[in-house]
Amino acid sequence: MIGRRELVGVALGLAAAPGARAQEAYPARPIQVVNPYPAGGATDLMARAMATGLAQRLGQPVVVVNRDGAAGAVGTSGVARAAPDGYTLAFVPSLVLSVLPVTQPNSGLRPDSLRPVCQMFANAQAIAVRQDSPFRNLADLVAAARTAPGRITYGSLGIASIPHLAVLQWARVAGVEITHVPYRGDGAVITDVLGGRLDLAAIVLGSASGRTDLRLLAVFDTARNPAFPDVPTAIEQGFDVAPTSFGGLMAPAATPPERLAVLEAACAEVAREEVYRAAARRAPQPESYHTGADAFARRPARDVAEKAELLRGIGAEASPG
Repeated sequence: MIGRRELVGVALGLAAAPGARAQEAYPARPIQVVNPYPAGGATDLMARAMATGLAQRLGQPVVVVNRDGAAGAVGTSGVARAAPDGYTLAFVPSLVLSVLPVTQPNSGLRPDSLRPVCQMFANAQAIAVRQDSPFRNLADLVAAARTAPGRITYGSLGIASIPHLAVLQWARVAGVEITHVPYRGDGAVITDVLGGRLDLAAIVLGSASGRTDLRLLAVFDTARNPAFPDVPTAIEQGFDVAPTSFGGLMAPAATPPERLAVLEAACAEVAREEVYRAAARRAPQPESYHTGADAFARRPARDVAEKAELLRGIGAEASPG
């Protein structure tokens, strides 16, 4: 039986074999991985852990570059337009394929703009408040929102981002109206919540790790997160809302399959390493959430179907790109 390390070797051999599209062995120079969100967030943490592992396996530097803006469209569309040679990749959530083509049609992104290589993470979302907030749970929030419709504000890392959609879905289920304020990253949202300029933060759960100045009202997931065992899910509080957020490594659509095979095989090794699993625990998210290219590629289509109604509802809010 061929082991995973041998699989990496076979894939590398394919890239250099006679008749392969590439004349050079791949990779022959550094690889750039674009994270289309600000540095310091959960996606950034996982991207850098993955890059370290890939570099060790591929024998070339793998450098993470942050190109944030427009809810991830700026950096992602840049990768989609890059040369399809396996040297410019994206580490992104699935929404760049299932959501941004709808909400930002001028971005040039389409569901087939990128080729999924390997799923490497899954994130839960959360609602956070500052420690002196009068809201102790979702019931408190609902009561206040019904008293003053539209008065309560919440920030997220962008229009149609997964945290935005999670809270929007919750608000619809709860039958309340609260006002969304888009930002460029979780850090800026948290700053304004702590400063009293926002009531709530809709964030990736990992952005709350290690913070004592925030209090979480709810986690949007099917079960409590081990890193926050005292924080109930929205489901436990009576609201059936648990939106998915997943993603990983993607390449420009026309990248040669033999180079994608090299990357996919290396990803499988990295996802099982303790270094990467430890990064997942810090994020916090499942320690190993790896799937190969075929399984990963099937998820965005299901994802957009699940979010279709929400996307139609925020059509007027969407950025022109």
